[in-house]
Amino acid sequence: MNLDLTGKTALVCGSTQGIGLASAVEIALLGANVTLVARNEEKLREAVEDLDTSLGQLHRYIVADFSDHENVKSAIENYLRLCPDVHILVNNTGGPSGGPIIEAETDQFLKTFQMHVINNQFLVQAVVPSMKKEGFGRIVNIISTSVKQPIIGLGVSNTIRGAVASWAKTLSLELGQFGITVNNVLPGYTETARLDSVFEMRSKSQGKTKEQVADELKASIPIRRFSEAKEVAAAVAFFTSPAAGSISGVSLAVDGGRTESL
Repeated sequence: MNLDLTGKTALVCGSTQGIGLASAVEIALLGANVTLVARNEEKLREAVEDLDTSLGQLHRYIVADFSDHENVKSAIENYLRLCPDVHILVNNTGGPSGGPIIEAETDQFLKTFQMHVINNQFLVQAVVPSMKKEGFGRIVNIISTSVKQPIIGLGVSNTIRGAVASWAKTLSLELGQFGITVNNVLPGYTETARLDSVFEMRSKSQGKTKEQVADELKASIPIRRFSEAKEVAAAVAFFTSPAAGSISGVSLAVDGGRTESL
């Protein structure tokens, strides 16, 4: 199986912690030069040090705040002037706070749409020309199992994550002819800071302890445990590899079998 990414350059967003960082680590292990993208420069410096360089890779980082589209646009444009060739893009942005959809303010939808769909669209438009030139491109979007099965209490997130999935599917139909694949990885309950916030939210709304909430969620997962970030990252890294060249337009759940749809 050809998993070799030597000589390839990857942009990995939201990559100072959790699934984003784990994905960057795995992609670097396959030989790619990785550029981390996030808003906290101190954490970016630390994260770059965690990436493998045994194959002579050169890793970088970009400071960009995904809540500010113009900031993202400026940061990426400046980067591409110096490093124009990008072969892999991993779109990953934190989700909005939870709550019933009926209580959500319209501004929450607009802000989240901007952070996810609009930023993704700009990033793709920025890097696809170099992918076309190389005849090789991998776009992977880290979304959520809510694409297949809405998660109670995450109304805004369910809505926008679904929009990202439809956007990505459409994109895959347009870009396949150029050797560019577009796929989505859908994490389920994964051991990250985001999961702890879910425990906190449900603990308050259900009048239960966080431990009780965690135990109930584990019981709903066929493998009876939460996924690890590195397990989700393994799926992301595979989608970026040459071996995944004929897989495109797919939404893959990495959730221990919890999603009940096919």
